[in-house]
This record gives sequence, structure tokens and C-alpha cells, in this order.
Amino acid sequence: MRTFRRYRRGEAGIGSIVIKFYHSGDQIRGYIRKVTDPEQEDTVFSSEELQVDDAFLMAENKHREAPDTPIFVELAEGIRWNPAWGKLI
Repeated sequence: MRTFRRYRRGEAGIGSIVIKFYHSGDQIRGYIRKVTDPEQEDTVFSSEELQVDDAFLMAENKHREAPDTPIFVELAEGIRWNPAWGKLI
């Protein structure tokens, strides 16, 4: 089972991958970014809106390039974690 960490600003180190989920109409969408400065909202992997599964897949593909870096999940206001998305620590 996949393991992700809950994103909190300043806790994700340089090189970490962050998946942000947000509302887009009546659906939940996501995008991923790579942290280049822990105090900034840096977007290195800019992408269009992704379905939840596609966002996880893209993050995992990027993670394979640097397997020691964690994947964080950031939830916009009103988004609740769905256990079907994987394990969150």
C-alpha cells in the first residue's frame, strides 16, 4: 500500500513531491509540484487538472526518479482524505 505524508508548509524538504487536491466544480482534482524552497509554493511540474488516480500516478512516476524523497498530500479546504487513495501518515 502506498504511504504519503500530510503536507504542512515548511515541513516538505527540497526535492519533495507534493500532490495538491482541490475542488473543481463538483469533482476533486489534483496537480503535483516539486519543492525547490520549503517556504514557497513552487511549482516545478506544472500540469493541468488531473483526476485523483492520475495525480498519484504522476507523483509516483516522479518519485521513482528520486526514491528517497517523500510524497506529501495537501488538501484544499473542504477536501477530506479518502482512505481508498492510499495510506496517509
